[in-house]
Amino acid sequence: MTQVNMQQVKELRDRTQAGLNDCRAAMVEAGGDMEKAVEIILKKGLAKSAKRAGAIATEGVVTTALSADAKMGVIVEVNIQTDFAARNTDFLAFVDGVAKAALAAKNGAELGAEPFPGGKDTVEATRQALVGKLGENITVRRWERLSVDGAGKVHSYVHMGGKIGVLLAVRAGSDAAVKSPEFQKFVDDSAMQIAAMAPLYLTPSEVPEDAKAKQSAIYEAQLAEEGKPEKARPKIIEGKLSKWMKEICLLDQQSVLDSEKTVEELRAGLAKSLGTEISLARFVRLERGEGIDKPTGDDFAAEVAKMTGG
Repeated sequence: MTQVNMQQVKELRDRTQAGLNDCRAAMVEAGGDMEKAVEIILKKGLAKSAKRAGAIATEGVVTTALSADAKMGVIVEVNIQTDFAARNTDFLAFVDGVAKAALAAKNGAELGAEPFPGGKDTVEATRQALVGKLGENITVRRWERLSVDGAGKVHSYVHMGGKIGVLLAVRAGSDAAVKSPEFQKFVDDSAMQIAAMAPLYLTPSEVPEDAKAKQSAIYEAQLAEEGKPEKARPKIIEGKLSKWMKEICLLDQQSVLDSEKTVEELRAGLAKSLGTEISLARFVRLERGEGIDKPTGDDFAAEVAKMTGG
């Protein structure tokens, strides 16, 4: 029988919210393969929620910076070990400098090698000096850039003091439309929608076929587990898949501010009202600490002891 350790079991539990015994059994069945174990949990309907982010978030900040004309913007995530240090003014100044360095960098650049704004050192050298000063590890984890050509803008939104950040690129048929209050409100509302509802794609056409096939397989297994007749399953799966697509595609989501309409319906209404084309081009959503493991805490240790009779 495959041997699994409790760290693997904890990671699976963090990702699925299933019970420890279920997670341990799934890891054994999957031969220690984490992704297979997640699928097993999902297929058996044991997960309360499958967290796309993976493990529990570490501390730090997600922030954004825009060019003066709002035609280009960047989003960066900088992590640190504790929430207390994440509020330190020196750390926040470093984060701001990293965002400015990203704004000036070329696409895909290694930010550590870029000059740190207002100083003589690189971002990496400045990071190392700050680690020594604060006594906590700091990581410039990731960054992305969005831009628009012609009429349009890149809009940024940061939620919960830097826990979630959003960049959204929106195009319009004229500069006059971009300056209108209606356009500004729609863009801001759409960015908040992305922060709140965490869509994965803009439209259904962007969803990869293998992702749809994987989700269909999960629904098939769940229906089999529930004892649904085999002949009835394809229709049920079709309905479930359609609902899932609407949940993960921004334009098909119900608006959080106007539950009677989808984001696409609001976009179309704005375009008609302004008499010009409006299109959402691309978005980026970063959540602090997505996919980063924290060390096992006392609560987990106590739960393991209870499970094993310790």
